[in-house]
Amino acid sequence: MKQAQEKHIKRRLRTSSLSTVLSISMVLLMLGSMSFIYVNSQRLTKYIKENIGITVILNDNAKAVDVLQFQKNLDANPVTKMTTYVSKEEAASALTKELGEDFMQFLGHNPLSNTIDIFMNSAYAESVTIEALGQEALKNEIVKEVKYQKDLIDAINQNMNKLNLILICFCALLLIVSITLINNTIRLTVYSKRFIIRTMKLVGATNSFIRKPFVMTGLRQGVIAGLIGVLLMMLALFAVQKEMPELLQLQDLQTVIIIFSLLFVFGILISTFVTHFSVNKYLKIKEEKLYH
Repeated sequence: MKQAQEKHIKRRLRTSSLSTVLSISMVLLMLGSMSFIYVNSQRLTKYIKENIGITVILNDNAKAVDVLQFQKNLDANPVTKMTTYVSKEEAASALTKELGEDFMQFLGHNPLSNTIDIFMNSAYAESVTIEALGQEALKNEIVKEVKYQKDLIDAINQNMNKLNLILICFCALLLIVSITLINNTIRLTVYSKRFIIRTMKLVGATNSFIRKPFVMTGLRQGVIAGLIGVLLMMLALFAVQKEMPELLQLQDLQTVIIIFSLLFVFGILISTFVTHFSVNKYLKIKEEKLYH
């Protein structure tokens, strides 16, 4: 009878420990997924902003040396990522290809102008900065006109800011729910051992002595859960990578390592600290409340 009871207790402890590890692992998987969604949304935002172009239309009589110097000045500006010079002949060739017919034969001349396309660094891709750059460019005598789509730029920035805010709020909510879930799971495990804690106190064991095996168990569970969570995240990334090869690139390796490391450390810390606080609760609880 005693052996059967001991087996039952051990089975319950193993089940409880497994439940805690799996709960933390699933939480880490969800947090990792949201982290990668946020990172990729930031990369998408950067890509869109850095492909917002400003077209500087040059005067037909502008000298090549003046155009080259003007382009070098633009490249030296910290708000500029890169510039591209497009001659009127290149523009005409591209337009002819797009239209499918030679429009110059109909007009008898090339009505297009030489232009310089400016692409902004993502941190400066705001309508105010772009307008200031355009006004500065107009001061040069070789510039005839500056064109950019202000409404499009404002719409892109507003939508991207909304998307980032939604993702940050969702990640924060998920983090709160995750901590609550892990806390409840571990507290239930400690609750099942509340009488053991009480007995140890009655025989004179110190709080640190009672707390130590629980915290060490929580630490081990955190390490195992962290490893499982990272492994599941790796499997998920490999599966998604097959369908979307552009999701992760070589330069993202550092970001991936950072996210995996944070997930692993978070799993250990949350398991250890929650176990520590849960044990403290039952170290201070009164005897009459042990049965509630």
